[in-house]
Amino acid sequence: MLYTSEKEKMLAGMPYDAWESELLADRMRAKSLCARFNMADPTDLDGRMAILRDLLSFKDTAHMEPNFFCDYGYNIEIGCNFYSNHNLTIVDVCKVTIGDNVLIAPHVMISTGTHPIDPVERQITEYGSPITIGNNVWIGGNASILPGVTIGDNCVIGAGSVVNKDIPANSVAVGNPCRVIRTINAH
Repeated sequence: MLYTSEKEKMLAGMPYDAWESELLADRMRAKSLCARFNMADPTDLDGRMAILRDLLSFKDTAHMEPNFFCDYGYNIEIGCNFYSNHNLTIVDVCKVTIGDNVLIAPHVMISTGTHPIDPVERQITEYGSPITIGNNVWIGGNASILPGVTIGDNCVIGAGSVVNKDIPANSVAVGNPCRVIRTINAH
């Protein structure tokens, strides 16, 4: 397939120029909306979430605590009954799909973006790989979810984990690198 814009390259996970004018404008819009959300009255729960509904795709009910940061917003799809605690960062250069009934503890980073290892290439391009988080997942505080990872349904990701590989459904996984330590008997 021939990609005609940097945005098309980015969404396809190909190397792209993040400083191209369309992408820069998209990022500035997302950062502006995140800033409005982060500074909104903490007692106005519906008003705060209305700001994010202009940025993210929510399937249904969701609650997010400030601070929240993302790069674009339009690459993030969130299922029903979602909750994130303070300081969630999502680097969404590619699609981030989050299922239903997902709980995210404080200080979690979900990043689809990465950079070339070669230092010369790293100065001019970046790229990404999509992330999928299944239904009924709980992600512990300070966890990092890295590009290209899929976390299956019913998983628990331990606090401080660095998830750099897929985690199968019905698993408790912890550590750096994150690894499965037990299976959950889902009802």
